[in-house]
Amino acid sequence: MLRFGIMSTAKIGQELVVPAIQDAENCVVTAISSRDPARARSMADRFSVPHAFGSYEEMLASDTIDAVYIPLPTSQHVEWAIKAADAGKHVLCEKPIALKASDIDAVIEARDRNGVVVSEAYMVTYSPVWKKVRSLLAEKAIGQLRHVQGAFTYFNRDPDNMRNIPSLGGGGLPDIGVYPAITTRFSTGKEPVRVQATTDRDPVFGTDIYSSVKADFGDFELSFYISTQLANRQIMVFHGTEGFIEVKSPFNADRWGAEEVELSNQSHARSEIFRFPDSRQYKLEAEAFASAAKGGQNELVSLENSKANQKFIDAIYRASERDGWENI
Repeated sequence: MLRFGIMSTAKIGQELVVPAIQDAENCVVTAISSRDPARARSMADRFSVPHAFGSYEEMLASDTIDAVYIPLPTSQHVEWAIKAADAGKHVLCEKPIALKASDIDAVIEARDRNGVVVSEAYMVTYSPVWKKVRSLLAEKAIGQLRHVQGAFTYFNRDPDNMRNIPSLGGGGLPDIGVYPAITTRFSTGKEPVRVQATTDRDPVFGTDIYSSVKADFGDFELSFYISTQLANRQIMVFHGTEGFIEVKSPFNADRWGAEEVELSNQSHARSEIFRFPDSRQYKLEAEAFASAAKGGQNELVSLENSKANQKFIDAIYRASERDGWENI
């Protein structure tokens, strides 16, 4: 069993990732750390975790863990991923692992000099939903892919939420813009070449709250919009010459709606629906990571993959400041 230490008592850890690790077959949470010892102890008691630490450094120095899960604010991801790797711990870090692609180089160096596994926690890449989309595209089930369309929106104007605080790495593109990017790249195996974009910022918070993006992948285009201040919506559609694929609950899976992939033919006269009623993508993520940390040949999100995805996001920011295409 790979022994995880959780770095902070963040909501995503408590609600999604820690229960998934505890439910996994090859890993377990053995420690919780927080700058507030009482919070660490409270969360440890909630999940029957034996060890609670009042600092991240103390947990990293402990022999009670083999790996860390990092759900800290985005602005702290690079710092603590490097510190954890230098402590000899494997690292599963929440997305985005960095706010600039160039910052990931230092994490790659830390991974390599310490011989540990470091991966960005894109749970969607472990989901049978997205693996099905990838296989359908590889089989040319919709003929030649010409266009991918996506949307990911929610409404949040809480001034105390890290998503609305620039110094903590807040903003729509780091939080949710990464998902249309990673799922398109994952399912097609293609990389964007250039991008056009417009981005709006909140006049009070200063964070990006809306982006409309058009990306050229050579053989096809991706167009998507994201927002932190629009009514909730999630959709991804892959449109080809002989049909289209619609992913009904593309990112938040069972928390959003039915986990379904619908394949329609050219005339839309026939469709086939693939259902995944209990994909449990966070559990699959934890199990794949634990297996890889123990030497298994599992497909993880590599740091090189993370850097390519962040280059895409960086280019969207640059494109938003000019007219025309921006090379990636």
